[in-house]
Amino acid sequence: MFDWIQYFADWLIYSIIGIQQGTHLGDALNFFVYDTIKILVLLLLITFLMGIVNAYFPIDRIRNFLSRNKLYGGEYVMASSFGAVTPFCSCSSVPLFIGFVKGGIPLGVTFAFLITSPLVNEVAVAIFLGMFGFKTTVIYVVSGILLGVVSGIILGKMNLEPLLTEWVRTIQANAERERETFELEKLTLLQRLPGIWNEAFGIVKSVFPYVIIGIGIGAAMHGYVPEGFFEKYIGKDTWYAVPLAVILGVPMYANAAGIVPVIQVFVAKGIPIGTSLAFMMAVVGLSIPEATLLKKVMTGKLIAIFFGVVSACIILSGYVFNAIL
Repeated sequence: MFDWIQYFADWLIYSIIGIQQGTHLGDALNFFVYDTIKILVLLLLITFLMGIVNAYFPIDRIRNFLSRNKLYGGEYVMASSFGAVTPFCSCSSVPLFIGFVKGGIPLGVTFAFLITSPLVNEVAVAIFLGMFGFKTTVIYVVSGILLGVVSGIILGKMNLEPLLTEWVRTIQANAERERETFELEKLTLLQRLPGIWNEAFGIVKSVFPYVIIGIGIGAAMHGYVPEGFFEKYIGKDTWYAVPLAVILGVPMYANAAGIVPVIQVFVAKGIPIGTSLAFMMAVVGLSIPEATLLKKVMTGKLIAIFFGVVSACIILSGYVFNAIL
C-alpha cells in the first residue's frame, strides 16, 4: 500500500541526496522521510473519512451501543479485533485514535483499538507462523487482542476523559455542531465535502509539529541504536528480565513485521520467548514517538497512566508466556 512512499524515500535519500545506503545517517533519514509522509497521508485521509462518517452516521447511537453494560466487554473485543486487522504501527494508529475520540466513542474502547492495532497484523502473523510455528502464532494473536481488551477495560474504568486535552474537547464539540447543522440544512455530500476537507486539513496542520518531532526521535533510534545492545541486558534468565525487556523496548519504535526477525534472533540466542515477546510488544505497542504524537490529544498524566497500565499488562503476559512456552 505504501510502497510508493518507500521508493520515494529511497530515491530522495540515496540517489538525490547521495547518502550511502546501510549507514546510520542514511537509515535514519530514510526512516524519517518514509514514516513522516505515511503518517501525514494516513492522518489526512482518515480524518477526512471520519468527518464524512460523523456527518452521516448517528455517532451517539454507536456510542450508546458500545457503552451498554449488557455487552459484558463485547465492545472492547470488537475494538481490539478491529485493531488486529488494521496494519498500523503505534504512530500510524494515532490518526484513527483521534477519529474515534472525535466521534465520541468511549475512551476505554478507543484505547483497546490503539493498543492492539500495532501489536497484531497480517504480515507479522505470516512471519510468526513461518518462524515459530502455529502454536506460538496463535498465542501471539490471542494475547495481543486480550492485551488490548484488558488494558482498555482497566483504562475505561478509570474515568480518564477529563485528562484529554482542550483541543480534543473542542473538535468533539465542533463535530457535534456540524452533525446538527448537516441534519438541519439537509446538505448533499458534495456540499458537505469542502467543510469536511477543511476541518481535516486543519487537524493535520495542528498535529504536524508533533508528527515531525515524534518521527525524528524514532528515526534517530532506528538508525543509531547499536546492534546487539538489548541482547546483552535481557538474555539472562532472571526475575527482572521481563520488566527490563519492556523498559528497554518502550523507547524503541518499529512495526511488528520489522521486529519479528529480531525476536527470532533473541530466541535463537537463548532469550526466553516470553521475554522476547514482551520486548516486541513494548517496541510495537508503546514508544516515545507515539507518546509525542499523543501529547496533542492527551495530557502528560493520561499518557503516563496509559503507558503504565499497558506496560504492566505486557510484563504480566511475558511471565505467563515464559511459564507455558
